[in-house]
Amino acid sequence: MNSNSEMIIQAQNITKRFGGMVAVNNVTFGLKKNEVAGLIGANGAGKTTFFNILTGNYFPEEGKVYYKGEDITDLTPESRVDLGIMRTFQLASTFDNLKVIDNMRLAFYRANNRASLRNIFFTRIDRIVSEKIDECLETFGLTKMADRLTGNLSLGEKRILEIAMSIVTDPEVLLLDEPFAGLSDGEINECLDVLRQQVGKKTILIVEHKISKIENLVQTVGVMVEGVMIAAGETKATLNSERVRQEYWKTAQDDCY
Repeated sequence: MNSNSEMIIQAQNITKRFGGMVAVNNVTFGLKKNEVAGLIGANGAGKTTFFNILTGNYFPEEGKVYYKGEDITDLTPESRVDLGIMRTFQLASTFDNLKVIDNMRLAFYRANNRASLRNIFFTRIDRIVSEKIDECLETFGLTKMADRLTGNLSLGEKRILEIAMSIVTDPEVLLLDEPFAGLSDGEINECLDVLRQQVGKKTILIVEHKISKIENLVQTVGVMVEGVMIAAGETKATLNSERVRQEYWKTAQDDCY
């Protein structure tokens, strides 16, 4: 756990309904500064709906979301990006017809409102910005493929590029929704190595279907069952808690581990 216990995001008593169905039921969950946390649950547990509330894609019927103590419950996803809360697909959707380095430039300039989309590729790239992008490419092992068309990358390489595109925007909080979906074990390990480089530097939340993929990365974990957060806390203790064993593992072990 981090010595700095400053709470960055705090969701309090969140409830979200779709018609007569309660998808998220009175959920409270928080992220501390520079913490790496996981959110797990079987299909239909409500974890993605809750994630979408944190990112502003959904608004709750009840409860509040706070960022550094400020109420952001009604803010749009774009406004949350401006505050430093980044969800991978918001800026990291890759353009297959662009080079890797141009995708990185696009992410940086869009996040910083530094230029129109048209002008990004027709203006002189600031030296400091160029160095920042080059450093990020190096950090994520993308330098050798900087001039490759993104469409020619493997799915795993694209996923690493997406994470790099988020990090180059220098967010305080990085929210990842099932980032390993569709990847091979080798590609998952490469992505995990990339994320480990951010431990202690960024606040990260990973929503993941299989806890086995992130168990050795996340410091804390929240467990959702049928819209309820049944447990949250230090990873090992939470996964071994009585309630999680009774309500989560017996129904979700084959599906989620």
